[in-house]
Amino acid sequence: MYVTVVLIFRTVVFTQFSSRPHRLPILSASKHQNFQSSRGIEWLKGAETILHHRKTSIKDALKLVSVCDIKEPRVMALPRDGVPPLTDADIEEFDHLKIQMEDIISATDNFNPTKLIGRGGFGPVYKGELSLLTGPTMVAFKRLDPRLGQGNIEFWKEILMLSDCKHENLVSLLHFSIEGDERVLVYEYASHGSLDHYLSDSSLTWEQRLHICIGVAHSLKYLHDPMKTQQIVLHRDIKSANILLDEQWNAKVSDFGLSKIWPSNQTRSYLFSHPVGTQGYCDPLYGETGFLSKESDVYSFGVVLFEVLCGRLCYKHRNGQINGILVHDWKRCYHEKKLDDIILKDLKEQINPDSLITFSTIGNQCLNGDRRERPTMDEIVKELEVALEQQNIAYNRNLVEISKLAVPPLSYRSHDELILLLSKGILVDQGKRWLSINKNKKVHEMISAAECVKGFVFQVTAEISRFSKIFRVHSFVFKVEVRTQFLSTAIPYTINLIFKPRIKNYGIYIPFKYKLEEETDYLMSGAVHQRKDGWLMAELYQFTSYQREHDFKIEFLSDSITFSRSKIEGIEFRPMEHLKSTRMCMLYENLEDKNKGDVEQISTSDADWEQKMWPNYIDLINLSKDYIKWTTKKEHYFLLRKGFLIDNGEDKSSNLWLSFSKKMKIRLMISARAILVKGDWIWKSLPETRFEVVAEFLDQQRFEVFFRIKSELLSPVTYSGLLIYKLPKDSPLHDNLIKMESKNPFKRSQFFLARPPPTPVIQSMVDQNYESLSHPCKIKGYPKLRKDGWMELSLFEVTTDATKTIEKSLMFMAPNNMRGLVIQGIEFRSL
Repeated sequence: MYVTVVLIFRTVVFTQFSSRPHRLPILSASKHQNFQSSRGIEWLKGAETILHHRKTSIKDALKLVSVCDIKEPRVMALPRDGVPPLTDADIEEFDHLKIQMEDIISATDNFNPTKLIGRGGFGPVYKGELSLLTGPTMVAFKRLDPRLGQGNIEFWKEILMLSDCKHENLVSLLHFSIEGDERVLVYEYASHGSLDHYLSDSSLTWEQRLHICIGVAHSLKYLHDPMKTQQIVLHRDIKSANILLDEQWNAKVSDFGLSKIWPSNQTRSYLFSHPVGTQGYCDPLYGETGFLSKESDVYSFGVVLFEVLCGRLCYKHRNGQINGILVHDWKRCYHEKKLDDIILKDLKEQINPDSLITFSTIGNQCLNGDRRERPTMDEIVKELEVALEQQNIAYNRNLVEISKLAVPPLSYRSHDELILLLSKGILVDQGKRWLSINKNKKVHEMISAAECVKGFVFQVTAEISRFSKIFRVHSFVFKVEVRTQFLSTAIPYTINLIFKPRIKNYGIYIPFKYKLEEETDYLMSGAVHQRKDGWLMAELYQFTSYQREHDFKIEFLSDSITFSRSKIEGIEFRPMEHLKSTRMCMLYENLEDKNKGDVEQISTSDADWEQKMWPNYIDLINLSKDYIKWTTKKEHYFLLRKGFLIDNGEDKSSNLWLSFSKKMKIRLMISARAILVKGDWIWKSLPETRFEVVAEFLDQQRFEVFFRIKSELLSPVTYSGLLIYKLPKDSPLHDNLIKMESKNPFKRSQFFLARPPPTPVIQSMVDQNYESLSHPCKIKGYPKLRKDGWMELSLFEVTTDATKTIEKSLMFMAPNNMRGLVIQGIEFRSL
């Protein structure tokens, strides 16, 4: 590929990799030098000579394009894109990153909207799973949309930047793909999305915000002050929306489509005829004069620092349009010593005053109107680390005070040992209170039943417990009066009852009622979660803690034999996980991996498909109801993964759907027609089902399921039996329990919820930004929304190599009418 350079007066024209005109920078030796200087002319002549007399790689051409500009684009007699069409030879340097477009289409379900996780200036971003060398991996796919203003040159620039730049706080480019007009970049998946969604999140603590800012600062320091073998990189679009957060909340700077590079030995200032960036974040000097330097990124980062402090974006918007920039107001409040007016309310109780001064001072310096007065990224890193240390000293002082109350006294030699001991938990208050800290150093507090249950006799327990005495429920009504003393401030908590039922094999739901003393109506209990120590935890309420001490009076009403005679260990207050904003909740509701194992994604990039191939695959494919044609083993493998209807050899033929998991374990679904005993329902066809028809219930409060299958149809492992169903929006089952009676091998009752209601929020103890967060994805046996739109509920477990025949007779009963309930069938899925 040849790249042409034309020197006309002071203008350098590069042919482009895009059909649209681009404005690129004029190289300037300093503010007072231009291309009329001898140095500029020599540089241009050298570049012109090199590019006229040899083939130039894409990598070299992109680097040169990054430091040159078209001041007045000209029409040249060249092919459509301004350069000869790209060939495979041109991208040979990056061949190790290239993958097939069919793999991406498979992983994203052909760019299905349900896979969409965001949009940017480059185009939409999807998520999906690829089989990489490390195994099946969730990744992000950024699909180029030329209508948004970026094109082929930005696509290749992103590849160049991220293939050259490797840092733990830069998003990693894993692959790319080109096919026709399609351009897709494949990145590591940042499961928590971008920082802008969490600015107002009350559970994102000040310490965590500092860690995120320090991570971003380290990445910019790496880009601005590289090793001798690297190029200097200016990002040009630093903003909270371009800062991604991984599973551990580590910052990952992304989106290098607008970035610029130049040799590390070049002078600092570059003149641009057409500045780019995002309104509110862009350096005003860059916008006014066209001069770009490292300090331009510093300014943008300063805006992000104030966003993190103030808990909001740097601009106001109405009807989708920006109608005000807040940076000037933030600077004014800083200089007038009125930071308290702009700091996020939930952070005020957390921030140590010294940490606030250090953080706000460096943030204000980044926004200095004179770029010569702005700090370097190295200086910013040091100051942010000071702010973090100041915060830790203040917070650790509180932890030391707590440790002095431990019974028996703690013995430790270092701060790390203290943190380890507190994370395991300690007894205080004469053994009546249990304290521990989570990974974010937020306090868990549990008050023993002997301390908070009033008017009853307690027994010494032989159970594994944190306390010496527990309470056994003898009465149908009892009350707890609990006062906290050590809660962390300005974060959301849950209130939980810790207990053990008298009856084993209780299912995931144990019915009881409860209410706050000041309330009139009782609430129904939600699903329970079994802790590692064997005790059950039932979440009662959510609230935001604004002080260490809180008082609660809760009345319990036991109206079932399942809950009566239960053992009560105490009431526990647990810090909640990070809450997502409304926008994020809507975006990720059906996209998060909370439903792992339901409808698996099938990627044609499965590298080890042949090793995983089922040995008797031909026998299995012969069970198919229809004739299935394939030409290769690989094609056959993916047919098995997708699944097919099989003939069970009985009257109810074609009522089984067989498929394989990624680990090549057989999955089997039995249709509703094959399992439902006679009742009041109708048969209807739905496009999203495995079978010809599903059952929709009419006026009835119970239904019966019976099936018998041979274990040889399944893999020799333990399976979970799942009810696959749908609820109409107006279903009375939404907030009610379902009782299941198993008739074989002996009669046993369990309770389930068709769709559990969210945990109630104590409204008087939340802020305006608070949103309830339920935990269905974390509790085994909780109903889950699958990726195919159906609900699933785990009913039982069975080990196939322990029995020749699996037979179940189940009766389901509900207190209300089941009209509208749709049953697809029972699915067997390996654990």
